[in-house]
Amino acid sequence: MVIIVSACLVGENCKYNGKNNYNKRVLDFLEGHEIVTVCPEVMGGLPTPRPSCEIVNGRVININGEDKTEFFYKGASEAYNKIKDLDVKCAVLQSRSPSCGVNQIYDGSFSGTLISGRGLFAEKLISLGYKVIDSEDI
Repeated sequence: MVIIVSACLVGENCKYNGKNNYNKRVLDFLEGHEIVTVCPEVMGGLPTPRPSCEIVNGRVININGEDKTEFFYKGASEAYNKIKDLDVKCAVLQSRSPSCGVNQIYDGSFSGTLISGRGLFAEKLISLGYKVIDSEDI
């Protein structure tokens, strides 16, 4: 069985700011498992680095006010297409991301305020019955 993991958690520099969210706890959890990494934002065609994005009234808007929703939906579809034929045990996704957030996302004000909610890729996986784990719950 395969575990899907947000690429930034294993050290890939795909985060909006060009860095990563390397997480040793997640790597320890993944040890001995086959993993498949995804970054829906990059897979959707967004560059690294890129202006930060948040979900605002159901749309994904960057800090400059530009609507990037289609990139996020395309990325969620591309990431799903990469994993849909695999025997997936679960997905471990990056907290708070507009793509991968499982329990919380930012509120759309770019003030750092968190609200309950999910990113687009996390929502897609959950709606299709996949077990999804927030990286902070590892």
